[in-house]
Amino acid sequence: MPNEENAIVLDYLPTGKSSNFKAEPLAQVLGIEFFTLLEVIPSNSLKVLQKVYIGKDKRDEIQFIKKRVSFDELTNTAVSEIEKAIELIVKENSGKFLDFFNKSGSLSLRMHQLELLPGLGKKHLFEMLKERETKPFESFKEITERVNLMPDPAKLIVKRVILELEDDKLKYYVFVRPPAKEERSFR
Repeated sequence: MPNEENAIVLDYLPTGKSSNFKAEPLAQVLGIEFFTLLEVIPSNSLKVLQKVYIGKDKRDEIQFIKKRVSFDELTNTAVSEIEKAIELIVKENSGKFLDFFNKSGSLSLRMHQLELLPGLGKKHLFEMLKERETKPFESFKEITERVNLMPDPAKLIVKRVILELEDDKLKYYVFVRPPAKEERSFR
C-alpha cells in the first residue's frame, strides 16, 4: 500500500510527551489519503490543523516520521481536533467520497458497503441505489435533496472514519488503512 504524502496536524507538543525520556518536539498527525495516525518529529513549530508534507521527498516542516500510533495513544488535544481534521479532509476531497456513494457495492448477499455508514439503514440504502441508477450524485447536497430524510453524508463519513480509527478489530475498513497485524510471539 502506498504511503501518506500529506497530513493534518492534530497536536503539537514543543517539548514532547512528559512520559518521554528525551525532551524533543513532537506532533501527532492524521494522514490525508488513508487516515493514518502518526507521530512525527517537526523541524519547527506547527499549528493545529496545519497541512504538512510527510512524503519521501524533501520535507520542510517534518524531520522524520517517528511511528504509527493507535487512537488510544492520541493526546487529549488530538482527540478533540480529529473530527475537525476529518471534516476538512472530506470536504477537500469530496469527489473521492462521492465516488463511494456512487460506486460502492455489496459486501455479501445481505450487506451493502453503504450500510457500514452509521445511521444508514435499508430504506436509505434502497432509495439511494435507485437514485444513483438514474443519475450519479454530484455533491453531498444533492444526496440529501434526492434521498428522503437523508442525514448529512459528509457527517456519516466522518463518523465512520472515527469508528474505524477507534476500533482496531473491525471486519471492514472502508476509508482507513487497517491496523498493522501484530506479530505473535511463540514462547
